[in-house]
This record gives sequence, C-alpha cells and structure tokens, in this order.
Amino acid sequence: MTEAVPASMKAIEITEPGGPGMLRPCTRPVPEPGAGEVLVRVAAAGVNFPDVAQRRGNYPPPPGASDLPGLELAGVVVARGPGVAAPALGEAVCALVSGGGYAEYCSVPVPQCLPVPDGLDMVEAAALPETFFTVWTNLFDGGRLRAGETVLVHGGSGGIGSTAIQIAHAFGARVFATARTAEKCAFCEQIGAERAIAYRDEDFVAVVRELTEKRGVDLILDMVGGAYLARNLRALAVEGRLVQIAVMEGAEAAIPLGLVMVKRLTLTGSTLRPRTVAQKGAIAEALRERVWPLLADGRLRPVVHATFGLDEAAEAHALMESSAHIGKIVLTN
Repeated sequence: MTEAVPASMKAIEITEPGGPGMLRPCTRPVPEPGAGEVLVRVAAAGVNFPDVAQRRGNYPPPPGASDLPGLELAGVVVARGPGVAAPALGEAVCALVSGGGYAEYCSVPVPQCLPVPDGLDMVEAAALPETFFTVWTNLFDGGRLRAGETVLVHGGSGGIGSTAIQIAHAFGARVFATARTAEKCAFCEQIGAERAIAYRDEDFVAVVRELTEKRGVDLILDMVGGAYLARNLRALAVEGRLVQIAVMEGAEAAIPLGLVMVKRLTLTGSTLRPRTVAQKGAIAEALRERVWPLLADGRLRPVVHATFGLDEAAEAHALMESSAHIGKIVLTN
C-alpha cells in the first residue's frame, strides 16, 4: 500500500546568519521528487560542520539546492519521480543530499541513495553518507592511499576523523591521528589509530617523524588549514600527499615551495557539496562495492555521540561548536 504523503512538513530553517539560535522550526511544503529522484520520509539526519558554516553565512547551498540545512539522512522511500524504478517504495535508504535534511521529508537523487547496511539502525545509517563519501573520495581518489602506507588524520575524534581512521585501518594503512584531549586520543587508538597525538601538548611533526624513523607519512588528511600547512608539509615523506578538506583555522597560508620541490609533494583538496549527481553517484557505487560489506559484517561502525529531536537542532549545533563530542551528532524525527 502506498504511504499517504502530507502536503506540508516540519523543517528547520536558518532565519538569518548567526549563532545556533538562528535555527528555527518552520512549516514547509513537502517537496515533490523530480525525474531521477525519490522522496524520503526522514527518520534521522546527520549534523555536520558544513551545516554550522551555512548557518553562520559562510557556506551557501549550491544553485538549485534546498536552503534548509542538512547534508545526510536516513529514512524510507515514500514516492518516486518520473523514470524511477528503484529503490522500491518502502525501502530503507541513507543518502547524501545538497541540503534539506533537517526536515520530515526530503527529495533525493537516486544515484546518491544507498541501502541501510544490515545491522544498522536509522540513526547509525544517517551518520554515514557525508563522512563516508568525503573520506572515500579524499583518501582513495584524491589521496591515492594504498595498503601499507602511513596516513595522518587530523581531528581524529570527529565524524570525518573517526571514519577516516576506521576506513584507512580496514584497508591496510598504518594510521596516526591528532586530537585535543587524552580521552579523545584514547578513542582514536581504540578504533584503529596506532598512535594518537594530543596536539595541544605534543608536536605532531616531531611525533610522526619519530614513529616513521624520520621518513614522514605518505598522506595527511587535514581540515584545519592555516598555520598547519607548513607543518603538514614538514611531516610528509618524499612524494607525500596533503589532502585539504576544510579550513577551520584559516584559508590562507604561506607555502614553503622549496620543501614542495625537494620532497616532490602533492597538495590537493576538494569539496563535496557542489559536485554533480553523476560524480556523487560514482562515489556511492564505490562505497556500495568496497565499504558497505564492511559495515554489514561489523568491521566498520559509525560512532554516534548524541541524538537530538529535530526541534533541538540549535542544541545540536551548540554541542558541535563546543567540540566536546566524539563521533557524530544526529537529529531524529
């Protein structure tokens, strides 16, 4: 039996750029799925730092995307747009979206949908897409990570970091990480990091050089930017790669070009949200083939720190900005 879809829904909108209090409940029309899209009744939606950046006015949605925040969700397919034969009505999916996840319903391009892995509930499934898509494309597509290589993951206790540690470890890399506190460092080591570095008390450049017999690491995944750039380059091995995925501490820095030349380094980076549906679909297929089986058999697991009701989105953002969390924060309907 086809599920009845209401005309309107509850959602969370950004009333104006600013603090967490700028997130307010509202009523919006339920979106209609277009060609190649499905409508998902959202059970849970992940909270990510890009949502915070959008709320502050620093990360506007791409053209054509919903102005509502929320880049990942899990739920049940309740309607299909023209030309869509799968996923089936009633099927549980998780999905990457360009916006609109903080709502009761969301339209999703079919290529960006993945099945909820066996053994995971909706909250855990909602914590997957943004981080797993980001980590896969940056570690393995842009970063060219191979088994046996060494990788340093900055911010190892967050959603991106904890995902990167687990995936890199599962695919045979030697993983190091940085984190703020001893508790967070211990967490990183529990999920696959050989050594976690408390960056407020230790120099990560010196530590990784010691751990690699002065060679340095093959790959660094960084979301800090700013003053970390020169330090990252010093921590890399000859022909090492730095992959920049965010600039939380600044978007500009001086580049020691001599070091880049002498060590034959590669500096690259990416954003995920502006990519085309086809590009995101290609990442989804790689995840379906290479990573989803590891989730189904328990070798990988999303780490959920806390859940909040949709109406509590402001509280969820306040927690994210405090950096007190370990793993992901999820909103539930």
